[in-house]
Amino acid sequence: MVVPLILFKDKQLRIMLALRDSSKDWNVSSLAKVTGTTYAHSCNFISACEKAGLTTGERHGKIKSVRLSDKGRKVADSLYEAYGMITQQDQQIPQKAAQPAAQAAQ
Repeated sequence: MVVPLILFKDKQLRIMLALRDSSKDWNVSSLAKVTGTTYAHSCNFISACEKAGLTTGERHGKIKSVRLSDKGRKVADSLYEAYGMITQQDQQIPQKAAQPAAQAAQ
C-alpha cells in the first residue's frame, strides 16, 4: 500500500477533511480536538488558509467559527478524492480524523 502521507501533510489533511463536515459549527478548539492536533498548529493552519482564501471566519464573542469557502470546499473535496484514490478504500477519510469525529457524534 502506498502511504498517502508522502504526498500530504497528515495534520493539515485531517483539518481540511474535518472542515468538509459543514453540519458542525467548527472553531479552532473543536478542530484541534477532533483532528488530534494542537490548538497552536490548528490556529496557524487556519490563519494560513484564510489568507489563501480557503476558509472564512466569523467571530461570536470570544469564539471564532471557521468554515470552508467555496474555493476551500473544492480543494477539500479534491484532497478527499485524491486520498481515496491513493488508499484505494472507496473514499474513506484518514482513520485519525474518522475516529474522533465518530466519537464526537455519539
